[in-house]
Amino acid sequence: MNILIVYSHPSEKSYTFQILQQLKSELTKQHWNINVSDLYAVDFQSDMSAEEYEREGFAKTDLPIQKDVLKEQEKIEKADCIIFLYPVWWSDCPAKLKGWFDRVYSVGYAYGQNETSRKIKTIPFGLVICTAGHPNDFLQEIGIAQSMQNIMLNDRLGKRFKNKEMLILGGTLELEKVISLHVKQVKEVVDKIKKYSS
Repeated sequence: MNILIVYSHPSEKSYTFQILQQLKSELTKQHWNINVSDLYAVDFQSDMSAEEYEREGFAKTDLPIQKDVLKEQEKIEKADCIIFLYPVWWSDCPAKLKGWFDRVYSVGYAYGQNETSRKIKTIPFGLVICTAGHPNDFLQEIGIAQSMQNIMLNDRLGKRFKNKEMLILGGTLELEKVISLHVKQVKEVVDKIKKYSS
């Protein structure tokens, strides 16, 4: 089982980084292959260049794809499961991760295919895990949870994934009240992935 974790947080002092460490520990116990794309650590270029827009905006698929984008696409092609891990900032993922989707989901690859395109493969399982300051109940009440699920699962993951789920680890502003639940939920992630292991 090849697992790609697309991780987006700038600080190793963060709670999200602690979740990453726990997640890697739980996955390693299964002897699965784990690859982490740490977008801040590699300073992933989130902004699309004018040259890239020529390709994307006008669907000029004969123009070259940038090397950093090709590298991420290769990771996708090797993955049986992709986990997106990030904090919720202003009701969405950090700009680095949004830029990853903008650039890595290139025309001809993730959408707008033609007869010469190398189309993205359908990935067996996609999992979105995000940490949030507000409790899940509040995020549901104000509609943010539903909005995030709709954008991530229905648009960004979409039909590119055969199965997909989202786990919101909310309530981190009062961490002592939720940390034991979060530890349990991260452990349960392994069981979810097992269902889709080849």
